[in-house]
Amino acid sequence: MTGACSDVITLEKRGFHIWCPLPGTAPRFMMLCMSRVLRRGSGFAARLARRDRALSLAGLSCRHYSTETAPHIPGMEYQDAICTLNTLQTNASALEQVRRERSNPQLQLNAMRAFLERAGLTVDELNHLNIIHVTGTKGKGSTCAFTEQILRNYGFRTGFYSSPHLVQVRERIRINGQPIGKDLFTKYFWQVYGRLDETKDAHGGTMPAYFRFLTILAFHVFLQEKVDLAVIEVGIGGAYDCTNIIRRPWVCGISSLGIDHTQILGDTIEKIAWQKGGIFKPGVPGFTVRQPEGAMPVLKERATEIGCPLWVCPQLEDYQADCGLLHLGLAGQHQRSNASLALQLSHTWLQRRCLPADHSFPITTVENNGTLQAPAFTPSPIMVKGLADAKWPGRTQTLKHGEVTYFLDGAHTMRSMQACVQWFRETAAQHERSASGAVARVLLFNATGERDSAAMLKLLVTCHFDFAVFCPNITEAIASCNADQQNFNVSVENMLTRCLDNERSWRLHNRLGDDEGTQLLIQDSLPRLPEHRGDTLVFPCILSALQWITQGRDSVLADPAKTTLAVKQSVTAKAAPLREAAEIHVLITGSLHLVGGALKHLDPTSSK
Repeated sequence: MTGACSDVITLEKRGFHIWCPLPGTAPRFMMLCMSRVLRRGSGFAARLARRDRALSLAGLSCRHYSTETAPHIPGMEYQDAICTLNTLQTNASALEQVRRERSNPQLQLNAMRAFLERAGLTVDELNHLNIIHVTGTKGKGSTCAFTEQILRNYGFRTGFYSSPHLVQVRERIRINGQPIGKDLFTKYFWQVYGRLDETKDAHGGTMPAYFRFLTILAFHVFLQEKVDLAVIEVGIGGAYDCTNIIRRPWVCGISSLGIDHTQILGDTIEKIAWQKGGIFKPGVPGFTVRQPEGAMPVLKERATEIGCPLWVCPQLEDYQADCGLLHLGLAGQHQRSNASLALQLSHTWLQRRCLPADHSFPITTVENNGTLQAPAFTPSPIMVKGLADAKWPGRTQTLKHGEVTYFLDGAHTMRSMQACVQWFRETAAQHERSASGAVARVLLFNATGERDSAAMLKLLVTCHFDFAVFCPNITEAIASCNADQQNFNVSVENMLTRCLDNERSWRLHNRLGDDEGTQLLIQDSLPRLPEHRGDTLVFPCILSALQWITQGRDSVLADPAKTTLAVKQSVTAKAAPLREAAEIHVLITGSLHLVGGALKHLDPTSSK
C-alpha cells in the first residue's frame, strides 16, 4: 500500500535529497506511540488496583508477594508488557545520574540492590547462578555468544543476558541460546513489575530505569528457570554497571578495549580500563585479551588491588586442536581474540565447577613484564564444535536475498569499524568474484550518541561505495511501529539532524579522497558501476531506505503489506544504476539499533 503523500515532503539542497516528515508530523508520530504506552500503563495500574481490592475483600494481601509466587495478571499480553517497559526509558537521565555519582559508585550499586530486594530477590541468591561476567568495548557480546555455545554443547542449561536487543526485547534474555518466549517474558515481566510497582510508594515513587529493570528481570528469569549457569554481559563500563552487584562470579573476562561512552567512562584508554577492571572480584580468576598500550598496566593494577588473579589469553593460533585450524561461526579476523577469551572462560568455569579445588586455576607462564600468560590448552571436540556453532546476529552477518546481498555489522566505535571495514572488503570481494556482472555497492549508515560519526565514515570511504544512504533508527515512518523498537529519549528532529550531519561528512570525505579513487578498488573483483560516490540520500526511516536501495529486487521488502512512501521522479531516476546492476551489495553499519531495525524487515522470523 502507499502511504499518505501529504505527510512527507522532499527537500533538495546542494545536489542531494532529504526525505523527512512534514513540520509537526514527527512529534505526532512520537506522541501517538507514547499515548499508547501511557494507556497501557494506566490499564495495568487499574487492573492492579482491582486485584488489590479483590484480594482485600478475600482477606488477603498482595503486599507480601515474592516474585516466585506473584501471579500472572490475566489479560496483560506481551505488547502490554513492552509498552509498560518503555515507560521506564529514562536512559538519558539515568546516564546523567551515573555521571554525577562517578566518584561514589557505591550509590549506584546500593540503589540497584534496593530495587533487587523490592523485586523479591537478594544479592546472595545471584550466587546460585554460577555466573560468567564479561565486559569490554568491542567483542564482549561475541565472547559471551562463543562461551554460552560451548557450555551449552556440554549439556548445561544456560542463561545469557546481553544488550541491546536487535528486534525484540526478549532477545536480551536467553535460555539455552534462544530468546525466552513471549508468554514466558510476559509472565515474569508482570511478576517483577508488579512487585516494584506495589512498593514504589514506600520508596518515594521510584522505579528502576529501563536497563536496571531488564537486569533484575534477567536474574529473576534465570533463577526461576533454574539455569546451570548464566553468562552476563556488562551494559556500560563495569565498576558502575548495574550488573556489578554480582558478588561471586565463577570467572570474569575483558574483551578488547577502546574509546566509547567517554562522558561516563572517561576520555582516555586508562580511565576506561579502570572502569572495566571494576568487575574483578577477590579470588575470582580474570582473563583479558591483549590490550592497547596504556590499558594493560591499569588492568593489572586493578586486579592487584582487588585480589583477582589476571591472565592474558594466548593467540587463537596457539591452541593445538586435534582437528587442525579452529573454525569460527562468527566471521572476521577480530573474532579470533574473542574466541580465545571464550575458550579460557569456559575452560576455567568447567575446571572450577567440575574439578577439585586444587585444579581450579590454570598453569601459567610469566612474561617479561610480569603479566601472567594463560596456557594454550588443547580444546576438547565439544569446545571446537561450540566455536563453530556460535551465532550472534547483527555482527559480521551476511544475508543473501536473490540479487541483493546484505552485510550487517553493528560496529559503532573506531576499532570496531576498522574491523568491520576489513571484514566487508574481504567478504564483499569474495561475493563479487562469483557475480554474473557489475555490482552496485551501497552504504546504509547511522550513528547515535556521542560517537564520532565523521571519523567512522572516513574509514568507510575506503570501501568504495556507489551510493551512501542515511536514515535514523526508526523502523518505519508510521505511528504503529513495533513497541520493542520504540525510543522516546531522542526526538525525530534530532535523529534527522544527525543524519544530515553524517551525510555532509560523507560528501566532505569523498571530495578529499577523489584523487585516490583508483587506489580504493578491491583487487580481483569484477568491475563495478561507474563512479557514484557523490550520490547520497537521507530517508526518514529504515524501511524507506531499504526499499529505495533494493528497487523492488528483494521480494521480502516488496511485500504489499509493507508501507511504501511516495518517491519523487528525480529520486527514482537517481536509482537507475541500482536497477541496471547484476547484483546489489549493501553494508548496514554504524549502530546496532540500525542493524536491528533492518533485520526486522529483512528477516521476518525475527519479529515472531
